[in-house]
Amino acid sequence: MTMTGLGGTTVEGPAGSSTGDRARVLGLRRSPANGLEQEMLRGSCAAVQLREVPFLTQVAIRATPGRDGTLAEVLGLDLPSRVGHVSGGADGRGQAVLWLSPDEFLAVGPDEADTGVSPEAYAAGLAHALGSEPGQVVDVSANRTTLELSGARARSVLEKSCELDLHPRVFPVGAAVATLLGSTGVILWRTGEETWRVMPRASFTTHVVRWLLDGMREYR
Repeated sequence: MTMTGLGGTTVEGPAGSSTGDRARVLGLRRSPANGLEQEMLRGSCAAVQLREVPFLTQVAIRATPGRDGTLAEVLGLDLPSRVGHVSGGADGRGQAVLWLSPDEFLAVGPDEADTGVSPEAYAAGLAHALGSEPGQVVDVSANRTTLELSGARARSVLEKSCELDLHPRVFPVGAAVATLLGSTGVILWRTGEETWRVMPRASFTTHVVRWLLDGMREYR
């Protein structure tokens, strides 16, 4: 089955699959924060809100900047060139590529249910584009989930346990870095003036949700 890729290219879907079969599979998914929705709702208030943005496509890319021409064509984006930089939808909408280290990047796109492109097929297309160039492409969509913290006090909540300077002069809208929230590794991505995405590994989701809810408690 052929589909239009996230970067506008054509990629092959899962062999032997049909739209109906795939839709049924997608309907059975459970996100890492499944079951925590009511806790997040009760812990949110006018000043700060927490929710999960589940099932985003996430593909880890190792590539040498400057030798990524075909890869960039398939992505539809250039690889970001410096720490904190994000190519594409820096506001979290559509497709984006986050800089994690000089040769390490994370491509983030919408849920397969919205695009019709499976993360496996998307990663396979990028791996094909990388060709013989040094590097690696791996589907890591199940590795992390995405939590969205928003509101006037969102930054204050993060500052309680993140040692980075989160002031807009240093950490503007569109910036993303790998950092620690308390003692837990996350990707922190500022997607709006009062909106942040916190991306922990799936196995740490419950801990991070409740950690953030505890930091939000004083604003309720």
